[in-house]
Amino acid sequence: MKTVVLGAYQTKFGELWDKGLDDLLLEAVQGAIEDAGIDKRKIEIIYIGNKLAGKLLDQNHLSALLGESLGIKTPSVRVEAACASGGMAVAQGCLAVNSGQFQTALAVGVEKMTDLSTEEISSALMTAAGQDEQANGLSFVGLYALLANKYLDKYQAKEEDLAFPAIKNHFHASLNKKAQFPFSLTLDQVVDSPIIARPLKLLHCSPISDGAAAVVLASKEFAKSKERKSVYITASVQRTGSLSLAKRDNLTEIEASSSASQAAYQLAGVSPEDLSLLEVHDCFSIAEIVALEDLGICQRGEAYYLERNGEVKLGGRRPVNVSGGLKACGHPVGATGVKQVVEVYNQLKGRAGERQVKEAKVGLTHNVGGIGGTAVIHILQK
Repeated sequence: MKTVVLGAYQTKFGELWDKGLDDLLLEAVQGAIEDAGIDKRKIEIIYIGNKLAGKLLDQNHLSALLGESLGIKTPSVRVEAACASGGMAVAQGCLAVNSGQFQTALAVGVEKMTDLSTEEISSALMTAAGQDEQANGLSFVGLYALLANKYLDKYQAKEEDLAFPAIKNHFHASLNKKAQFPFSLTLDQVVDSPIIARPLKLLHCSPISDGAAAVVLASKEFAKSKERKSVYITASVQRTGSLSLAKRDNLTEIEASSSASQAAYQLAGVSPEDLSLLEVHDCFSIAEIVALEDLGICQRGEAYYLERNGEVKLGGRRPVNVSGGLKACGHPVGATGVKQVVEVYNQLKGRAGERQVKEAKVGLTHNVGGIGGTAVIHILQK
C-alpha cells in the first residue's frame, strides 16, 4: 500500500478558552486543505476522530457539524477508538483510498476538554476502560501506575527513571510553538512534583487539552497532478487488545502495539533500525518506556537506559516525540493520533524548524486507546 499525504495541519494545543469544537475542526481542516493545494470539493470522504464530544459537550453528529461549517456535503464518518480515535481516523482514510473507491480522503481529529473539571474529564475518559475497573474507582493514571510498579520491579529500574521521558519531551516542546507546554523541565522539578498514583507523579502525566489536527490523503494517481515530492503512508495497521488490564497475561507489554508494529514493519518493508524518528503514545512516562520495547526499538527492560542516556532525544540515535509528545505538546485525545502523522509528515518534508531531525526519511506513529485495548501504527516514508 502507498497512500500519499498531500497536506497536513495542527492547531495550537492547550487551554483554548476562546475556541469551540467547531472552530478547532474548521481551522484544522481548512489548514490541511490549503497545505494540500486542492479545492475542498475535491475531498471525497472525511473521517473525524473524536471520543468525548457527546459526553462533555452534548454534541454528537460531528460529520454534519463539519459539513455545515465547511459548506460541503461530502460523505463524513465519526470514528471512536478512545485515545486512538485520531489514529483510527487516519487508518480509515488510508483504507478508503487504498480500496480504489476514493481518490482522496481527509482525516481530522478533534477534542475540546478544558471547559469541565478534572474529575468530570477523568470520569469521561474511564468509559474507555472495563466496567469492573470503573466500578472499583480506578482512573487511567491508576491503571498505568500498576503497569509502572510492575515494570520497575521486573527490570530493577528506579522511580527516577520515569522522569527522563518527560524531561526530554518538554525540551522538544520548547522548540514547538504549537505545544501546550513549550518550556523545559529539570530532573528535580519532575521528581519533586506531587504524587498522583505512586509511582506516577504530576509531571509524569499528559495534560487535559483542546486541539485539532488534519491530514489530506490521496491515491498516487491523484497526487501525480500536484507535481511535488510525495510523502507516503506505507503501512497503516490496527490491532485490538483486551479492554481491561486485569485480563492481561503481561503487565509490561501492550500486546496490541507489539503485534501492530510487527505487521507494519513487514507491510512497509522496513525494520526498527530504519526509522529516523518516532511519535509514540506517552500519555504517562511509563507508556513511552513500554512503547519503545513494544515497537522493537530495544530489548525488554532496556528502554529506560535509552531515555537516561539521551539516545532518543533530538540529535540522538533515534529521536522520539520531537513534537513534545502527549506529555508536553498536549493530548486532546481525539486529535493526538492525527497530530502524530502531521509531525512526521512535516519532518519528512524538512519543515520542522528548530526540531528538524537531520535526513529524516522514515517515521513511525504509535497511537493507543485506553490501557492498550487499541493500537494504531502508521509508517511514513519519503
